[in-house]
Amino acid sequence: MRTPLIAPAVTLSAGSLAWTTWSLVDLLGAGPWGITVAAGADIIWASVIWAEARSLRICGHRWPVAAIGWTALAAVAAFLVWHGIQQHHTAMAVAGPFLPLGAKVVWLLALADMRDPAALTDDDRALLANEERAMRFEEARHRHELRRREMAAERLIAEVETDFTIELARQDKDRELARRAPIAIAPITAEHETSTIAITPEQPHASERPEPAPTSTIANREQKSIADLAREHVAIHPTNPPAVDAICSIRPDADRPSVGAAVRRARQQLDARGGYR
Repeated sequence: MRTPLIAPAVTLSAGSLAWTTWSLVDLLGAGPWGITVAAGADIIWASVIWAEARSLRICGHRWPVAAIGWTALAAVAAFLVWHGIQQHHTAMAVAGPFLPLGAKVVWLLALADMRDPAALTDDDRALLANEERAMRFEEARHRHELRRREMAAERLIAEVETDFTIELARQDKDRELARRAPIAIAPITAEHETSTIAITPEQPHASERPEPAPTSTIANREQKSIADLAREHVAIHPTNPPAVDAICSIRPDADRPSVGAAVRRARQQLDARGGYR
C-alpha cells in the first residue's frame, strides 16, 4: 500500500546519509579514504531499513532485524556525538544524531502505514509454512515409496522370466531325450525261429532250384510282430495315424483296427515311460 510518509522518510534518509558521511569523513581525518567507512555505515543502515520493509525473519523471528537496525543507529549516533565533541561544538554533538534518529522513526511509521490490515500475521505465515513443509515431506515420501515398489516389481518380473526360461529349456531337453531314446525291440521268439528255419536255401523249389535266402531286412520284417512294429513306429512318428499307415503298408494283410489298437497301447507305454529304454 502507498503512504504519504514515503516522501518525508526518503528526504530524511538522504539528509541523514549526507550528514553521516561528512561527519565520519571529518572524524576519521583520512581524506577521501574515509568515504569508504562512511559509505559502509550508510549501506548497513539502508539495508536494515529495506529488510524491515520486507518483514525479513532471522530464525523465524522479526525482532533480530529490528535489533540490528537500532544497534546500527546507536553506533551512527555515537559517532556523530563524538564528532561534535571533537569539534568542541555542543549543538553539533546534541543535534547531530537527531537527523538519523528522525529518519528511523519516520521509516517505522511509513512501514506501519504500508502494511495491509487484512494481511496474514506472522503466526499465520508460520502455520502455512509448516503445512507446506509437511506437504512437501509427504510428496517426497510418496515418491520414495513408489520407487521402492517399482524396484520390487522389476525384481519379481525378472525372477518369473528366469523361471519361465528354465522351464522351457527343461521341456525342450525332455523332448530331445525322448526323441533320441533307443527303440526297444522284443526278443525273437520260438515261433519266429520256426518260421525262419522253415524258409531255408536247402529246400528245393517247385522248379527243383534252391530258393534264394531272404535278406536281413526282409527277415527282420518277417520276424517282427504287430506289437513290435507298433513300438518301433510310435517312437518314429509323433502321431498315431502315420504309424498305423506305415505298419499297414508293411503288413497289408493286417487288420487296421487291430493295428490301431496296438499303436495306441505302444503310445501309452511310451508316454508313461518317457521313451523306451
